[in-house]
Amino acid sequence: MKLALQIILGLFSLIPLAFAVMGLANGAGGLDPEGHVAAAVDNQFRYFSGMYVVVTLILWRIIPTIEKHFWTLALICVALFVGGVGRILSQMAVGPGADFQHSGMFIELFSPLVLVLAWFVAKRAKA
Repeated sequence: MKLALQIILGLFSLIPLAFAVMGLANGAGGLDPEGHVAAAVDNQFRYFSGMYVVVTLILWRIIPTIEKHFWTLALICVALFVGGVGRILSQMAVGPGADFQHSGMFIELFSPLVLVLAWFVAKRAKA
């Protein structure tokens, strides 16, 4: 069960890392074909892209001994979930985003389900 959780986390961590690197490199202008993005929006987009890199590094740090880091993983999942809620609020306020953002929202909103598996792994490690 631990190995399955480690593989799931390792594979899924590549998704936000890839988008984070692209976001840092290209900024928010990559989302607008005409490249019309306010400087403040681009600034915030690149900032959050950097945060995703850090979250990925934290996740990679805990994967080898995941059974000891339930609460760290819980904080990461809560952060992702709250980000997914933010995407829902954005969709309601200004309309749907790009297709890849919908996929991200789905992963973010269901990331707390990973905690169920993590809880079993932590519980089994204590036994």
